[in-house]
Amino acid sequence: MTAMIEARSLVRTFGSTRAVDDLDLQVESGEIFGLLGPNGAGKTTTIRILATLLAPSGGTARVCGFDVMTHPQEIRRRIGYVMQKISPTRNLLTGRQCIEMEASLYHVPRREVRARAEELLGLVGLLPHADRLFSQYSGGMQKRLDLACGLLHRPQLLILDEPSLGLDVQSRHKVWDYIHDLRRQGVTILLATNYLDEADRLCDRLTIIDRGRVVVTGTPSDLKRAVGADVIQVTTAEPAPLAAAIAGQPWLQRHAVSEAGELHAHVTDAAAALPALMGIAAASSIPLETVTYTRPTLDDVFLLHTGRELREEEVTA
Repeated sequence: MTAMIEARSLVRTFGSTRAVDDLDLQVESGEIFGLLGPNGAGKTTTIRILATLLAPSGGTARVCGFDVMTHPQEIRRRIGYVMQKISPTRNLLTGRQCIEMEASLYHVPRREVRARAEELLGLVGLLPHADRLFSQYSGGMQKRLDLACGLLHRPQLLILDEPSLGLDVQSRHKVWDYIHDLRRQGVTILLATNYLDEADRLCDRLTIIDRGRVVVTGTPSDLKRAVGADVIQVTTAEPAPLAAAIAGQPWLQRHAVSEAGELHAHVTDAAAALPALMGIAAASSIPLETVTYTRPTLDDVFLLHTGRELREEEVTA
């Protein structure tokens, strides 16, 4: 495969803050690649650099074979960018008019605009609603129209910043289905998200970003497999003593105490380890509040590499 995006030692500072800190990234042609991380991790700053909307403070980046600093116009001709925030002027237009307005910005030939609008509205299931005002669309319909606008000029690369943010479950799944359809049509997709399930379901590969730096890169399945077989989660007032008490047990692969005070024990077989762990807690007079177990998730991957839970970051952000 050919690299669609190559970034090396990418840096972006705002005053004394390094929003992007020595970041390396490679996205191959034809894949859905995710940037996963909490709010403030540097995802949006990174994609704004790659979309040539923000200059890097250091390092290099090439998109569609062109350098972001020396050939920004060549890159813009070849990418679509769907941002988190929607222009308020769309509320005054119909869905069809929104696409026609975007077509003028992308310099789509006028003779092609109507046919292209029909094609894209059909692609995202909005043709029956093409002449309704954008302000009357549901959140899911607005996101689908965003996708259509990003595809007007048939980009090689589509960049999506939190494409399902604020949507209900049904609308999110519809947006995901359309993203999968685009991949099958050969569009390379760079997706920034802080939704674990979105990254897990959509991405061929992903990079977890934390505080502007790459934490780990891989396929979702490989990253979860590296965590361990099962994860036991224990809520207790004494997580540190319990962690010390179970250390060295043959069924324990690794364990960590989250900032929320929850013990995460990665074990080879939860069914066998659970009674042993509870027995150790009882023998040590450590009261347990809740005990659950799950297969590894991307949240466990984040915890393994950072010592924090991604879900905690979203609560405190």
